[in-house]
Amino acid sequence: MGQVRTCASLVFPLPPKAFLMHFTLRLLAFGTLVAGLAVQVAPAFAYTAYVSNEKGDSVSVIDTLSEKVVATIAVGQRPRGIAANRDGSEIYVCLGDDNTVRIIDTKTKKTIGDLPSGNDPELLFVNPQNGDVYLSNEDDNKITAIDPKARKALFSIPVGVEPEGMTVSPDGKLIVNTSETTNMAHVIDIAQKKIIANVLVDQRPRFVTFKHDGSEMWVSSEVGGSISVIDPKTWKITQKITFNVPGLAAEEIQPVGIGISRDDKLAFIALGPANRIAVVDVATHKVLKYLLVGQRVWHMDFTPDGKQLWTTNGVSNDVSIIDVASLRVTKSIPVGPQPWGVVITDK
Repeated sequence: MGQVRTCASLVFPLPPKAFLMHFTLRLLAFGTLVAGLAVQVAPAFAYTAYVSNEKGDSVSVIDTLSEKVVATIAVGQRPRGIAANRDGSEIYVCLGDDNTVRIIDTKTKKTIGDLPSGNDPELLFVNPQNGDVYLSNEDDNKITAIDPKARKALFSIPVGVEPEGMTVSPDGKLIVNTSETTNMAHVIDIAQKKIIANVLVDQRPRFVTFKHDGSEMWVSSEVGGSISVIDPKTWKITQKITFNVPGLAAEEIQPVGIGISRDDKLAFIALGPANRIAVVDVATHKVLKYLLVGQRVWHMDFTPDGKQLWTTNGVSNDVSIIDVASLRVTKSIPVGPQPWGVVITDK
């Protein structure tokens, strides 16, 4: 092996330069290992998912980090539409058979009062600009606007038969409602408090949403089996998206909920009894793939960071978690009977 050299108190069989290089490389390797371990054990940010259980008269509260139900809140009869206020401090739940909207405090996880909804509230949406609440009154064929801070109704507007879907344009100036029997999307100017356009779509429109940049509006038609893509400048349909799931009859494919990623690149369509989420390229309007989830997938919401999409599955009584980056279903979590809607907050 040759002569052994010493340097201070260290003894080594290498020349000093070779030793220093060897020692440096070992330090770098150790540092990389420690950094890797730190990344692996760093906790993900925890959010809270609130799931309305239509048949359970309850809301399931899920910690998204542990992916476990941490509370079940009794809210009232037939909870369906569910949304959070702008700062996430309150959850609003439509109670169709109690003719009210119940308020949940996200800090205490307790109900703290009601909003005056009118008869049979089904689905609601919070204006991103001013925080007002807009909801569909299915039995009364109208929509109602509510000031949640004052807890009072602001106005109601007659629409088509069996109104359900509700959204607000990104600039907060327009309400859009879909009527299931009239087969229309009704565009309402909030300042004027009147309908400014009616768009005829395919049978039984259930849900409506805008791209985040406001350039397109998408309407799902459950019986028609399609998504109508609408130009908000003209209120004309520019394209229809249809679906073909191998092994399933056309009548089994029933589009309902829609979720569009924050960057407006991907859309996720709940196909009801087809038990699939269709992934659509927003730019081309082409279906990229189908993801198998629970039975009768209905509505959905993204985590605030946009990394996960959670869906409600009304017949299998669970929610499915989809990893948006990999487009994989990673887990299902049991909840209450017939989950309908979901909203996820950082509270």
